[in-house]
Amino acid sequence: MRQNHYILLFSLLFWCALHAQDELPLNIENSKIKPLQKLLDSSLQTNLRDELTSHADWNELIIQKKMSVGLVDLSDPQNVRFARVNGNHMMYAASLPKIAILLAAMDAIEKGALKETLEVKKDMRLMISKSDNAASTRMIDRVGYEKIEAVMTDPKYAFYDETNGGGLWVGKRYGSGGDTNREPLKNLSHAATATQVCRYYYLLANGKLVNQKRSKQMLDIMEDPELHHKFVNTLDQIAPKARLFRKSGSWKTYHSDSILVWGKDSNRRYILVALIDDANGEQIIRDLVKPIEKVLKKPVL
Repeated sequence: MRQNHYILLFSLLFWCALHAQDELPLNIENSKIKPLQKLLDSSLQTNLRDELTSHADWNELIIQKKMSVGLVDLSDPQNVRFARVNGNHMMYAASLPKIAILLAAMDAIEKGALKETLEVKKDMRLMISKSDNAASTRMIDRVGYEKIEAVMTDPKYAFYDETNGGGLWVGKRYGSGGDTNREPLKNLSHAATATQVCRYYYLLANGKLVNQKRSKQMLDIMEDPELHHKFVNTLDQIAPKARLFRKSGSWKTYHSDSILVWGKDSNRRYILVALIDDANGEQIIRDLVKPIEKVLKKPVL
């Protein structure tokens, strides 16, 4: 009987360990979660750059620093791979930086500075899933620019780092009127770099934004986007059963998208970020997904 008990216990522990990597946020020991910048993979980097530059129009945008792409391979959470092109080049990112408001709000809720009312929870979902500008502005007004900046520049996250090209920033309401708090490097009101957005999703997937509980809450808010364009348009076709956690943005020629793709098996699990300054940016972002997935399937050199 005791032997059977041990066998059952071992089987249960093995099952839990096996399926822990299927849940989000991931449950990985802190000591095994390395800074994303230290996970740059030369093979993935080469394959990413070669694929992007093989498209003449994309290559021209990359040369002009009008196209930035970041990619994180999460197929093996114990061996994450990162690559980027123009990764530290900060661009106007329209609504994508609303993820900064979400994090600042969660931090404020956790610290008791913001009450988690039904209205607040509804606005956070509208801000992310539908990119609702009125809801986003209400959240900015509740949290304040000072709080958003403090969280983005907090050494714990360093999502905005002047020494590395800037990063995530929200310094203007999503509507007319009101004070502004533009970032210091380029005087942008809503900014991002591909690297910092990749870091945001990487830490979120590992439950490191605020804490495991708040990270799970943020993932729930970001899942099942209600706008089906850009990355989501393509993924709806090629991976309709994959879980998608997403935030995008567009204004004039500026188009951006960011997504955590979590397929049913480990063959389709990655973070993808694109920032583009081009009138055809929305279509380019749609067209990026299949080449990116081809890059992920290439053998490690």
